[in-house]
Amino acid sequence: MRPDAVRGHLDGLILAVLEDGPRHGYAIIEALQTRSGGALELPTGTVYPALRRLERAALLSGTWSTVGGRERRTYTLTRAGRHALANQRADWSEFSAVVDAVLRPAAGRPAAGMP
Repeated sequence: MRPDAVRGHLDGLILAVLEDGPRHGYAIIEALQTRSGGALELPTGTVYPALRRLERAALLSGTWSTVGGRERRTYTLTRAGRHALANQRADWSEFSAVVDAVLRPAAGRPAAGMP
């Protein structure tokens, strides 16, 4: 999948994988890859800035912990994040239905410019 295809949808994708429960940054990247069937291989340089932005917007809350001597930040979806996810899903449903209606071949409809 082209990296630019995710542009504008990354926040919703991250919020969706956190809906199941808290995850640390790398686990979020793994969940995105797993849930996309391997199509989304997002670099940390894309995901971590988005996580910080979502946390500043109060859509996620983060806490530091030490696991195996390494510090990691675990993110949890906030109430505002759940609301934002619901809005993103509604927006996506509307957008994808419109794009599908335009791109889908129209059976029985004349080609453009034809009577």
